[in-house]
Amino acid sequence: MIALNDYLYNGDTVIKILHNYSSDLRADAKKTGNQIDMIHSNFLLQMSDLLEHNDFLTSQSQRIREFYKYMTEAYPDLSFTFKGRIKSLIRAESKFNGQVASYIYEYHKENGTYPSVPQIRERLSTLKDLIAYRIIISIPKCRIRNPEERAEKEIKYLYDIANILPAFLEERGFEPQPARLSPGKKYLEYKNPEENEKSLLNESMRLYYKDYVSNKISTGYKSLHITFYDSLSRSFIEVQLRTYDMDNYAEIGPANHMGYEERQKEERSRRGEIPVGECTFFDDAYERIIRLQHIKLNELDVNMFAAASNSMVNDGCGLYKGRLILPYEHLSRFQNDLID
Repeated sequence: MIALNDYLYNGDTVIKILHNYSSDLRADAKKTGNQIDMIHSNFLLQMSDLLEHNDFLTSQSQRIREFYKYMTEAYPDLSFTFKGRIKSLIRAESKFNGQVASYIYEYHKENGTYPSVPQIRERLSTLKDLIAYRIIISIPKCRIRNPEERAEKEIKYLYDIANILPAFLEERGFEPQPARLSPGKKYLEYKNPEENEKSLLNESMRLYYKDYVSNKISTGYKSLHITFYDSLSRSFIEVQLRTYDMDNYAEIGPANHMGYEERQKEERSRRGEIPVGECTFFDDAYERIIRLQHIKLNELDVNMFAAASNSMVNDGCGLYKGRLILPYEHLSRFQNDLID
């Protein structure tokens, strides 16, 4: 079995790693008839294209900046940051294989059989966040001292911005995409669907958002997620909207990505549910996930990447942390009146 780990020790650039890994996967898929590896190879080529032919990011980020400038005028009391990144190679590889393994596991647990290639392909079509932007808002404490009152008002601002964003970006070439729905359902299903009625999203907007603010999940993670298709660059982007407290909880609190990966590891490691050899697609995805989880970053030899440990990382190539596209930062009018 071919895995990303095999390409991380030769001092190559991320682009060369992507090309070699994708090419070898494709050749092996043709030899073995493994259609999921062929999809995997195409996924890697898509990521390579984002890194190699990224002139479109200038146009894309400038059009998103128009919403940033709108917010500086519409919400002068708010502080906010716009962040953008291309997903890291390790994270993208982990997510692709995680989707394959978790979907096969869930399907087998429910049906006692394994999904078809078209069904797995359909699940993988939801991977549309290789490019992602995040809008983080905050009301300065000098304006509202009471934390509960401040949090409540920030959430109202968050939903107000969410209700405006799709139409604003649609005028600039971004087409909002419906969130993944179950057959026959009008809205995205959550563990507590009754909480959907508490959402401050407009009725017409609920089709597009994954609302993890009103619809609470077990980890405590909160955010609004929406996907757009950028018709000018022909790429998908994800936009996340959070308050500063929500972002802290996700990045440095219990819901941070390291904690998320630990939970995902536990969910995906239920090897006993699917006997070895019964489903090649699961076996390969599972093995790649386990191997990625045991990487020692300080032992890797990738151009423009260095690490002293798995927590002390200097990533200048987007191998582990992702490639930064922007940020734009706006201080409230109580701190700084400049927007350019």
